[in-house]
Amino acid sequence: MAEALYMDNCYLKEFDAKVISVKDGKFVVLDRTAFYPASGGQAHDTGRIVRKSDGQEFSVVFCGKFGGEISHEIVPVEGKELKEGDEIHGIIDWGRRYKLMRMHTASHIMSGFFQKESGALITGNQLDVDKSRIDFSLEKFDRELIDGYIKKSNELVDKDVQIRIYKMPREEVEKDPSMVKLAKGLPPGIKELRIVEIEGFDRQPDGGTHVKSTKEVGRIVFLKAKNQGANNRRVYFTLEG
Repeated sequence: MAEALYMDNCYLKEFDAKVISVKDGKFVVLDRTAFYPASGGQAHDTGRIVRKSDGQEFSVVFCGKFGGEISHEIVPVEGKELKEGDEIHGIIDWGRRYKLMRMHTASHIMSGFFQKESGALITGNQLDVDKSRIDFSLEKFDRELIDGYIKKSNELVDKDVQIRIYKMPREEVEKDPSMVKLAKGLPPGIKELRIVEIEGFDRQPDGGTHVKSTKEVGRIVFLKAKNQGANNRRVYFTLEG
């Protein structure tokens, strides 16, 4: 698979790469990329690919993982097709990416409190630019309880806590059950896990993009909650600031 540059540097806005393959004139695989593919509940990046040889620009409208490869869907330009071997310069739509980074970190803060206070795990999520949602394995639908977790989350945001990203052997993660926030458990077959740590508060395996400090998240605003069946509550939220 292509080198995923976002894994080590979430703030990388531009990068250089080479085209490995092009399918149907619009599905492009690069040897390295900073575009985040839709995965783990986090929405995909958009942006531009610029061919170095002639400056031709191609809009990237979607990015996903298919068959173990990160594929960039571009808008084709007739007579200016992108080809295997082309050297390109990639440019991320930073406004969109940064909102998604803030949303993802907010979800870790919230899930940290839901787990610590009630033992709830994440059963599903969808993190997008304007509104996000997380499904929790909560027994009771208690609006006051949820409001309390959101309040505590915002108090942590205001403390400007630093966020670190590093790797840990799988066996070390398995020794600390509190690190696993997903009801389905750890992803199979991965010997070294990427960890996102909110210092002094939460650690969990994660492959998404995040901000460097809780202060960057802004204010978490609780929108609504829904019953999603037995022991499953869906919480919708957005961000301000």
